[in-house]
Amino acid sequence: MERIAIISDIHGNMPALRAVLKDIAGRGISRIQCLGDMVGKGPEPAEALDLVRESCESVVIGNWEAMVIDEENVEGDPAARWHRDRLGGARLDYIRSLPFVLEWEMSGRKVRLFHASPESVYVRVQPWISERERLGLFLNTEATARSGAFGKPDIVGYGDVHHAYLQYLHRRMLFNAGSVGTPRDEPTACFCIMEGVWQGKDPAPLSLQFIRVPYDIEEAAAIARKKAEQEGMPGLDVFLRQLTTMRPGK
Repeated sequence: MERIAIISDIHGNMPALRAVLKDIAGRGISRIQCLGDMVGKGPEPAEALDLVRESCESVVIGNWEAMVIDEENVEGDPAARWHRDRLGGARLDYIRSLPFVLEWEMSGRKVRLFHASPESVYVRVQPWISERERLGLFLNTEATARSGAFGKPDIVGYGDVHHAYLQYLHRRMLFNAGSVGTPRDEPTACFCIMEGVWQGKDPAPLSLQFIRVPYDIEEAAAIARKKAEQEGMPGLDVFLRQLTTMRPGK
């Protein structure tokens, strides 16, 4: 049996990311997967990307990463431009190299992870929408095929919506890993642990656990205020609102 930590949606919140990685290390877990949105919203996009890159075995692209490498989008979006300017050329090249999807077998089940949906990093799938739409998360698409789709998955995990949940739909497991940096369900950093037989093709026990990690929200807020004052970070009020009330803001 092996345990894999799955993190997502850090959004430049370094106190939250450090707390999560410390908890993961304390559990003796060395294999970490990241489902994107390392950057955007929060004050330390470069630092978050660097630490994820150093700590994680695999990373998929999120919508914020896609936004900062989209030249046309950056021209019209001051927030994306601010975050892009802090990343620099080498980090942007790293983002361009990120895959859309991760796939492996565990305990006889096919597992697929992506940021938001099998269609696009921009297609948002909330846990409360129709069952038909949620079942669409198990579909093979042109985007998943480009990353080497292996047939319909038995387990799908994603990030993007910042709401951690687990559901079973027609004998398939669907989960959202929640958010490290700006959760919308409770103000603690969230990640998942999947345990099973890594690359195991035969049926075997498998589990999924959600971990909530308290961290210093005031420290994260102070860093954001300083970045807004000294470097003109956009969206300060929205970021602070998401830290303290979990409301998305505008």
